[in-house]
Amino acid sequence: MVVGELGFARVSAAPVANFVLPYLYKSKEHMWAVLNGKIGQDMLNKVQASKSGLIGLAWYDSGSRCFYLTKKVTSPKEMAGLKIRVQDNKMFVRLIELLGATPVTGIGPNDIYSNIMSGVIDGAENNWPTYHTKGDYKAAKYYILDHHTRVPEILLASETALKKAKVSDADMKLIKQAAKETQEFEIKEWEKMEKKSEAAVRAEGTIVVPLTAQQLEAFQKAVEPIYKEFGGQYMNIINEIREIGKKY
Repeated sequence: MVVGELGFARVSAAPVANFVLPYLYKSKEHMWAVLNGKIGQDMLNKVQASKSGLIGLAWYDSGSRCFYLTKKVTSPKEMAGLKIRVQDNKMFVRLIELLGATPVTGIGPNDIYSNIMSGVIDGAENNWPTYHTKGDYKAAKYYILDHHTRVPEILLASETALKKAKVSDADMKLIKQAAKETQEFEIKEWEKMEKKSEAAVRAEGTIVVPLTAQQLEAFQKAVEPIYKEFGGQYMNIINEIREIGKKY
């Protein structure tokens, strides 16, 4: 329910976007080509058209999510037997299952470190800054560069709050323009934070595990059923995104 106490909010796009399936994007350049193109703009427009009381203004970066574990992994076969903490999200749970590991939900982000140390789980998944700031790198030394999901964030406005503030159509146009102009700044600042976090954990002994194209393909093939299970009704958009990806 939108009551209009907040005028603007930056949130994860996962609840409002349908293109966060695993291994969908080849790179961040691929993702931005999609988000800043027709598909991304259509999704922003659909936020307001859905009568949710929200207005989609711009996409922001929040990096890619990778697995971090207590052992080196370069293939789905090596994931077998591992217990991995994930969000209480059906798609993420299924992702772990298809990779041959055991998904564990119900563990809050602040409790991942202690649960790895006690052996309840063997790792989790997230972006560089979270891996660093939560201290999880001290418990799970292997950071696997599989980039399984790239979930952007979205800048939203409240129609109720803007109406209360008597924002004119002309001012709304300026707000939308200004919002888009903040995107480039946010992307640069996010990249700085990522690099800082990566450098910090590497200095503390994190072992970064890159995947070859062949190894990454094995992960992609293992989770292919997810596309029909969770993205079946959006296959036209998924195929468009994949077509754009041929350039990257």
